Amino acid sequence: MGKTTAWLGTAMLMAALAGCQGEGGEAGRAGKVADARFLADNTAWREQRRTELLAPDGWTSLVGLHWIELKSHFIGSGPASGIKLVVGPPKLGMIAQQDGRIFFTPEKGVAVTLNGEPVTGRVELQSDRDASPGVLGFDEGKGALSVIERGGRRALRVKHADAESRTQFVGLDYWPVDEDWRIEGRFIPHPPGKTITIVDVIGVATESPNPGAVEFERDGKPFRLEALGQPEGPLFFVLADRTSGHGSYPAGRFLDAAAPVDGKVALDFNRAYNPPCAFTPYATCPLPPAENRLDLLVDAGEKAYAKPIKIL
Repeated sequence: MGKTTAWLGTAMLMAALAGCQGEGGEAGRAGKVADARFLADNTAWREQRRTELLAPDGWTSLVGLHWIELKSHFIGSGPASGIKLVVGPPKLGMIAQQDGRIFFTPEKGVAVTLNGEPVTGRVELQSDRDASPGVLGFDEGKGALSVIERGGRRALRVKHADAESRTQFVGLDYWPVDEDWRIEGRFIPHPPGKTITIVDVIGVATESPNPGAVEFERDGKPFRLEALGQPEGPLFFVLADRTSGHGSYPAGRFLDAAAPVDGKVALDFNRAYNPPCAFTPYATCPLPPAENRLDLLVDAGEKAYAKPIKIL
């Protein structure tokens, strides 16, 4: 009787988790899963993924990417602003370039913070390439403005909790979880200091640390993915496959993996996910290198995002 009760409990857990695999459509049906814990872990990962996307400063909150071209720019949502915000105060302040550094001066009477501390005068903004990046908070904490550097150019990245891409988020869709898509690969380390050229959606090429590659098999055929990351640390992959543009996001997907253990790496393609560019036009996502364009139908993980239809 005890074994029967335990079996029924496991079966009920798997059925319940299968019903919440995705937020709609095909993702609500289970794939090949024998381990209830495996299904539970992937369900928890998907919930965390959704939570991070929809955070007030998550990727769905992006509302602007503005290149800093002049010596100074006025910022705000008003008509007199050189850098016009979609949301926020009519006059937020002024951005200025000086000797390769970026400074911000707030408009009088406008509440602004820098990394959580009130700003009362001119302050320097460190970029995402510096040791201590600065984030300006505005609009009662709903807005965030920071400096990013790409290809020697700098831009203002603007986020806001009221972004339409966040408030009108329609949910994520997935292929059913399938244990067969959790594949153990062999880690092939590269010589120390090796890099690989990664081009992003705005055409900027960056030499990124390339600690090694992972070789794996699927359906009896060998495949290989070049990894990004630091030696002996977690691995990150930018990849495309035969579902790209045919079910998954056309420009490719991302995949994270733990650091190699005894020369082995676990690749769980159930956790392949869309880059920020799938949700907003204001991100600067990396594109898959040629080495990571797989002649393989990876019908696992996150599908292409179906953006809400605007009714005019």
